[in-house]
Amino acid sequence: MHGAGNDFVVLDLRGRSEPTPELCAAMSDRNTGIGCDLVLGIEPPRSPRALISYRIWTSDGKTSQQCGNGARCIAAWAQRTGLAASDAFELDSPSGPIEIISLGSHTYSVKLPPPSFDPDALPLHGFKQQSPPYSLETPEGNVIHFGIVSMGNPHAVIEVQDLKGAPVKTVGRLLQNAPELPDTICISFVEIVDPDHLRLRVFEFGAGETLACGSGACAAASYLMQQGRVSRDVSVSMPGGTLQISWPDNHQAPITLTGPTAFVFEGGFAYATI
Repeated sequence: MHGAGNDFVVLDLRGRSEPTPELCAAMSDRNTGIGCDLVLGIEPPRSPRALISYRIWTSDGKTSQQCGNGARCIAAWAQRTGLAASDAFELDSPSGPIEIISLGSHTYSVKLPPPSFDPDALPLHGFKQQSPPYSLETPEGNVIHFGIVSMGNPHAVIEVQDLKGAPVKTVGRLLQNAPELPDTICISFVEIVDPDHLRLRVFEFGAGETLACGSGACAAASYLMQQGRVSRDVSVSMPGGTLQISWPDNHQAPITLTGPTAFVFEGGFAYATI
């Protein structure tokens, strides 16, 4: 499945064991496996109102706490299999319950927990200041300025004037390897087109640059909304497609992510160690 080009292998793990790191790596490989950004596993619900729960693994078998595009794909799976009897239902994500609304035409809205801008939520290490922008110096002597947002998973947000020429791979790897930041951090590069429209590229934890990142879109949009620099309802264009992000205020309101889903193919995967 994919959501705006962010692609997943979706496993029905009800009554089955979780995938090993070796199996995640084998399935994720785009040359010798299926190929995906992340592996999603569907399991029985953990809370009374949820239809199902799901977990998220990277290509090296590490777990992730949030994936907005993945949540929409799980919702689409739940509707297609008949588990969701209405267009409004709840799922248990790794970071807690989330509300889903099906809008038709394979489009879903997901209400995610409010973003956090608290440095301790990531956590950050070794910074004297407690508010953005935070700064790190590269080995070449350049200074990178960024904000931080937790969407249940950690994000760094870097504003750029020219998204096309942004050093996504080099700076993404640099920040993911920086001891001041968690190694599970995703790095979002955002360009403001106008107050209602952002462009975004994301270097994701465990996947490198992806065609889209739902939690990254929420992180970048909410970071700029908090500063009053963009509207409370913005379109976020990424290489794989466009998502809509809405956040009514800077307090404890959920943030809503809306976008498409697609089933690509289904089948079995033969895996054996040699």
